[in-house]
Amino acid sequence: MTTVTLRSAAPTTSAPMPYAKRLKLFTGRANPQIAKAIARQLNIDLTPVTLKTFSNGEVYCRLEESVREADVFIVQPTCPNPEVGLSTNDALMELMVMIDAAVAASAHRVIAVMPWYAYSRQDKQSAPREPISARMIARMLESAGANRVMTMDLHAGQIQGMFKIPVDHITAMRLLADRVAEFHSGEPLVVVAPDAGRVKLNKSFAKCLHADLAILDKERPRHQVAEVGHVIGDVRDKSAVIVDDIIDTAGTLCAAAEAVMKAGAARVYATATHPLLTGRAYDNLRAAPFEDIVVTDTVTLRPDALANLHVVSCAEMLADSIRQVFSGGSISESFGAESYQS
Repeated sequence: MTTVTLRSAAPTTSAPMPYAKRLKLFTGRANPQIAKAIARQLNIDLTPVTLKTFSNGEVYCRLEESVREADVFIVQPTCPNPEVGLSTNDALMELMVMIDAAVAASAHRVIAVMPWYAYSRQDKQSAPREPISARMIARMLESAGANRVMTMDLHAGQIQGMFKIPVDHITAMRLLADRVAEFHSGEPLVVVAPDAGRVKLNKSFAKCLHADLAILDKERPRHQVAEVGHVIGDVRDKSAVIVDDIIDTAGTLCAAAEAVMKAGAARVYATATHPLLTGRAYDNLRAAPFEDIVVTDTVTLRPDALANLHVVSCAEMLADSIRQVFSGGSISESFGAESYQS
């Protein structure tokens, strides 16, 4: 019988081998179309993952390739996708289990790419004993093991301060402004802020279009209900562009359009980053006087979209951000300081 003695290798003074970085891009089921578009921009394939929902509602996830020491980017806006039976909360939970799976599989870093950040409108207490749900989501992401979050046009920029990990806050402002400029018919432009809280965003948008600025006097007596008073500023005989971050039920947006037209605007357009379009949104928008409505693809849209609804993709912006984060580049240099205005 031959005995083999295993000895420890002699100590070495050479430097450790350099870390060979790898990028793995995953998508959840909330909006796989934008993840595929991002993958095309990066010239890579999506990494396979198995995702399903059990009959009791629990979400299952299995990463189908090794992610050890890789930078894992998980694209999952926390929006519903009726085609696969996914609710907002399902999408959020699916993101959490995907992050946990990547952490357990020894990923080097896990970056949550959330073009739409659910619960962002619950960023403060408006009445006693209310939760600050946007902060709770931040804590959940951190607890799950995310090392970084990438998102677009937060409802309130201060949500970034609720995180202890880096947040890359990207805006679609320039993208939307360029598309609106293509559509407008030549009259003088005026950008209309739907409320006082959107003034800073709308000033930046107006600067992009070399347009004037007006503000709507709006009150919100209860959740998802808004009352538009009057227009502060001159919109007469101008093409008015109402700029917001979200179109939800579209009730506020349509009331704003009516107020602007009554104030003498020649035409009215609308633009927003996140077209949630819940409830009676489609019916409301069909009945509104909008020439065109310009949105992005941060969330999944119904296939029977409106004829005047134009979708521009933010995949290139997100892909460039992913490339910069992966390579250690600068997102602010890539998009300019305006990327962080909200």
